[in-house]
Amino acid sequence: MASVAAKVMSTVSAPYGVQVTATQLAEKIADSKSVDAFDCSVFAFLSEVSPKLQQSFIDEMGVSKDAVIVVAKKFSELAGYKLPLAI
Repeated sequence: MASVAAKVMSTVSAPYGVQVTATQLAEKIADSKSVDAFDCSVFAFLSEVSPKLQQSFIDEMGVSKDAVIVVAKKFSELAGYKLPLAI
């Protein structure tokens, strides 16, 4: 696993005890169904991972940034505050 993914996964997995792979997380952060499921790993990615590391992970994993922005906006609405990728 690349160092970017390892850093992201330690931030996302450790606090919540969520067992998700980097590939699974990459899929989830671009899937609006994650919002409907209140996926804590996705919310942790969007709220606890630094914006620079978020972008590096998105690039490294080949995720559509536009799709992640849609998910971030929806989670931002639920959370009641602006998340970095909810631009």
